[in-house]
Amino acid sequence: MTRALIADDERLMREQLRARLTEVWPELEIVAEAKNGMEAVALTEQHQPDIVFLDIRMPGLTGVDAARQIAQLPTFDEALGWAGCEIVFITAYDQYAVQAFEQGVVDYVLKPAERERLQVTVQRIRQRMAERAKSEPEDVNTPLATHTPEMQQLLQRLAGQLNPQSPAKLQWIQATVRQAIQMIPVEDVLFFISDEKYTRVQTATVEALIRKPIKELVEEIDMNLFWQIHRSTLVNIKAIAGVSRDERGRQLVSVRGLTEKLEVSRSYTGLFKAM
Repeated sequence: MTRALIADDERLMREQLRARLTEVWPELEIVAEAKNGMEAVALTEQHQPDIVFLDIRMPGLTGVDAARQIAQLPTFDEALGWAGCEIVFITAYDQYAVQAFEQGVVDYVLKPAERERLQVTVQRIRQRMAERAKSEPEDVNTPLATHTPEMQQLLQRLAGQLNPQSPAKLQWIQATVRQAIQMIPVEDVLFFISDEKYTRVQTATVEALIRKPIKELVEEIDMNLFWQIHRSTLVNIKAIAGVSRDERGRQLVSVRGLTEKLEVSRSYTGLFKAM
């Protein structure tokens, strides 16, 4: 059974969407409801639904920011059994949503939820889920929308529109190189890769360390310049030399000028469909 979570700060809107979903998708199980963005992230991690319906405007943590945090939650590579979730935004007909959403990057539901438009959204989701179900676990050619560069870039743009006072994107990384602090231009970084405590910053000539996790870097750097290929790895698009597979079938990204290869987690293998 497909499982879903609804997040909206308006109780009547949650009830109305639940009622409409029951009409157009009777088999769908609503496992939880959230009243704000923080609850949405916590309940997604707890219940691991297949779909999260997120109001784009909620107090505190917006639906857009909640979606960015949900995209960074551990999936089946780190926590067995869950492959992540589809994101559907709940929105008024305003300047943020419809043009980008109609391009197919992410699905949306207009307030109040109308049966006809909701049926279109449900049909798209069910089709994508069916396509992924046909794929072999080690050969996922249909990635979740949350794990595509287009989605990451869209969320970054929407977050900036919802919060015009947000700081500009990082141009420099202040990092520790041996015993010294060095300023590294972000555009010179080939990749960022994190462990539990530090994030490694790799350029063509320098290897440095910073105390900033990938989930924060995703919010602070320009995601038009980087692809996320793993929950712990961002790679500069211009630094990608090619993609190969090892004897276990895992995708490995070759980085220009380096012999080191970066593993692509199964959540992100759809980025390289031709491989």
